[in-house]
Amino acid sequence: MRLPLLQISTLWWREITRFRRQRSRVTGALLQPLVFWLLLGAGLNASFRPAGMPRDLSYMQYFYPGVIVLVLLFTAIFATISTIEDRKEGFLQGVLVAPISRGALVMGQALGATTLALVEGMIFLILAPVAGIPITVAGAAIAIAVMILIAFALTNIGLLIAWRIESTQGFHVIMNLILIPIWLMSGAFFPATGAPAVMQWIMRLDPLTYSMAALRESLYLGGQDSATSFANLGFEILLSALFCAFTYLAATQVAKRSSVI
Repeated sequence: MRLPLLQISTLWWREITRFRRQRSRVTGALLQPLVFWLLLGAGLNASFRPAGMPRDLSYMQYFYPGVIVLVLLFTAIFATISTIEDRKEGFLQGVLVAPISRGALVMGQALGATTLALVEGMIFLILAPVAGIPITVAGAAIAIAVMILIAFALTNIGLLIAWRIESTQGFHVIMNLILIPIWLMSGAFFPATGAPAVMQWIMRLDPLTYSMAALRESLYLGGQDSATSFANLGFEILLSALFCAFTYLAATQVAKRSSVI
């Protein structure tokens, strides 16, 4: 057990160190969602009230959990793109011929990116009072746990794509084509209630929908939010954990099929 843990921790720390040295990635992953929240949230706050959104909730408050997930999403994109850079620089080939399992390799990469996403998400979580959300200690603890699940799942999706893509340009195109619609259809931007029936079913099939609902409920003191919730909080967290396990296994299988050259 010590050897796999050492391998995972080494890869985890490498991701942390590299991210710290690239300040543009740090600021970009945090400032872009902040700008979206301020511009879209403030701009639509007075005029945009989707059907099904609670009357006592402003749009900036509703959009706030979605922006937290957007922070996690951007960090996952910026972190997992390093896999393509490692392949070009020869580091990945060196790791693949080393006595390390592909599962440990993917876990180390995923935990590194998850840690980075969580740190940036927690920084944004501090702005909850600014958004008018009086978050409690218990709510913050649940929110952080849900953020870990979301970040881990999004990171594994990024790794799954990065292990198969050769260029950074192609990676950005595929990631935006997959992750942005998943985020939009999760209830981050608008609630499912009031949407067309077909769109409601798509949102129910989106695994990120339940993670988003769990995050929103934790921020609002764990109460049920009829605008986004399809199940109770415990069931939503369970589905989020299963989504994490599925994405990790999928990324590991793709890594196992990758050749050294």
